[in-house]
Amino acid sequence: MAEAMRWRTVPTYQCPALPTCWGCLVRHQQPPANEQGGFLPLTSGSPKNEQKIDHDRRRGSGKQTWEEEQEEGEELAEDGRQAEPQSFLPERIGSATSVSSTVINNRLQELVKLFKERTEKVKEKLTDPDVTSDDESPTASPAKAVPAAAPVPPPAAEPEGDKPGGDEHYCEMLCCTFKYRPWLDRLKNYQFPSSIDPLTNLMYVLWLFFVVMAWNWNCWLIPVRWAFPYQTPGNIHFWLLVDYLCDLIYLLDILVFQTRLQFVQGGDIITDKKAMKENYLRSQRFKMDVVCLLPLDFFYFKVGVNPLLRFPRCLKYMAFFEFNNRLEAILSKAYIYRVIRTTAYLLYSLHVNSCLYYWASAYEGLGSTTWVYDGEGNSYIRCYYWAVKTLITIGGLPDPKTLFEIVFQLLNYFTGVFAFSVMIGQMRDVVGAATAGQTYYRSCMDSTIKYMNFYKIPKTVQNRVKTWYEYTWHSQGMLDESELLVQLPDKMRLDIAIDVNYNIVSKVALFQGCDRQMIFDMLKRLRSVVYLPNDYVCKKGEIGREMYIIQAGQVQVLGGPDGKTVLVTLKAGSVFGEISLLAAGGGNRRTANVVAHGFANLFILDKKDLNEILVHYPESQKLLRKKAKKMLQSNNKPKDEKGAPGDTLIIPPKADTPKLFQAALAATGRMGGKGPLAQLRWRLKELKAMQETQLDTKVG
Repeated sequence: MAEAMRWRTVPTYQCPALPTCWGCLVRHQQPPANEQGGFLPLTSGSPKNEQKIDHDRRRGSGKQTWEEEQEEGEELAEDGRQAEPQSFLPERIGSATSVSSTVINNRLQELVKLFKERTEKVKEKLTDPDVTSDDESPTASPAKAVPAAAPVPPPAAEPEGDKPGGDEHYCEMLCCTFKYRPWLDRLKNYQFPSSIDPLTNLMYVLWLFFVVMAWNWNCWLIPVRWAFPYQTPGNIHFWLLVDYLCDLIYLLDILVFQTRLQFVQGGDIITDKKAMKENYLRSQRFKMDVVCLLPLDFFYFKVGVNPLLRFPRCLKYMAFFEFNNRLEAILSKAYIYRVIRTTAYLLYSLHVNSCLYYWASAYEGLGSTTWVYDGEGNSYIRCYYWAVKTLITIGGLPDPKTLFEIVFQLLNYFTGVFAFSVMIGQMRDVVGAATAGQTYYRSCMDSTIKYMNFYKIPKTVQNRVKTWYEYTWHSQGMLDESELLVQLPDKMRLDIAIDVNYNIVSKVALFQGCDRQMIFDMLKRLRSVVYLPNDYVCKKGEIGREMYIIQAGQVQVLGGPDGKTVLVTLKAGSVFGEISLLAAGGGNRRTANVVAHGFANLFILDKKDLNEILVHYPESQKLLRKKAKKMLQSNNKPKDEKGAPGDTLIIPPKADTPKLFQAALAATGRMGGKGPLAQLRWRLKELKAMQETQLDTKVG
């Protein structure tokens, strides 16, 4: 009985849950005996949950669950306490033998399979010397898997109609519910950065915009308020409110933003708070900012609200020029802003001149002479009109009468000629820089047309050349992309090439598994070429020295007896001609004609450039040769034109009979002999008749 109890507490071979599942004792195989002839010892340390999972997995679907078998096992345990274990002994011994034989058989099959795979790999090494390892290419170590988060228990069930969506936010007020946007929460939780990058931070550019607006308020309206009678005691509160709001923007710029600007020192980007603050305090800009905020407004109590006391606010010009540089760096068409800025310079010059003219008229007395402003109509518009005629030197102005008027007019003429010439020259430079690419395109096209006319090139060819120039310029904005990137360092050119071409090149089957750095080097060698409609990209039979990647447009592969049947149409992202880069021994000839269907923009990789790159990557070179050889063999498999490859003759065709042997057989037939030659002749006739019958049957 003690031996039986020991046997019942030992887990079986196929059911680790036997200590709590007596139902498995009857159905499952029993554990094999150990070397001493006893049962396997009890294994401790396995949790009950693992026993349950392994038990359910071995039991399979459609059977009893763990709880049901546990209850059944408890019932069997009550009945099995009086049973003798000898009744189960024969079944246990027989089942252990069958289990052992099954395990040994499975293990032998696995060993045979491994030996076959190893034999194939060794045979492949002997036939292909490029193969140096069992793996085609080294694979990156797998990233460490992130442990899955514990499942959150579902909350109490709610009616779907009463539960608001996850993206909706509500604000209750009285008896109504209003939605409010989530950006309010982000604004409340926003933290101001400890350091600001002045070159790339868009928030800083936005802040400079407000600073420049405050600077423009002072530059444009201080002369107007000083010369024209627009500032009155009735609206003085409005002017002062806006003035002090601009002063607040100046003060925040000094205390909050300028002390947090990063700077470069010795090649390092300094982000330390103390260092950034000291750098700003030592700069020239800090001195100008302090001068801008001189509190001359206290003189208002003595001389009244005089706008000229706010003239130092116009000295914050450094923020204006910094804003121009930052804005031009982020605009795609910066020349438009340059034109607007140059026009604003001219308008501001006229604005200041109109203010000076009204001041001179008021000094001489409005309407006192024919030269001064007579005081009729809108004073600012009338004076601005006079300033335009003076600076542009149109003429038709009344002659000055007094000495003051003559000196003022002379200074106005000299200043107008100088300022206007400077503005015109700057405008010419801005427009010339904006249209430099267009000018280069026109000069290239004119030179090419002149060359074709000199050599009397046919008009059809000239029209195609003109079409190529026009489409290339309008689609790319340039004629050669390499000329634009040649000034950049290799690292920046590589970054641009990766963003433009890597997604396409990485999908090429020939380059999958190669060194990543080799693909990066290859991206810098790609050339962009535009093909016109019906242009031959490559022709059948020619030597292939390039691989093509379709960037935009479509190409058609032509074949058939006439060479004009469209076999397939390749679209953007497709690749063709890659086998020709590595094929050797005459295997790099084109097998079909490829024609551009419409305008097609292709990337081209030369074989010479690829070979120069592969010198530094021998493992990738071996892998590419192996892939190219397999692709070439798969493309060159012979195809049976009369039937499928399985349609073979029952009696294969024999080789031609030698002429001397045929003469001997003919002589034997004429003599009517019955020797070995006669029998052989009869046998050959029979074989020939059988072959003809088989051929007739297949043709029919």
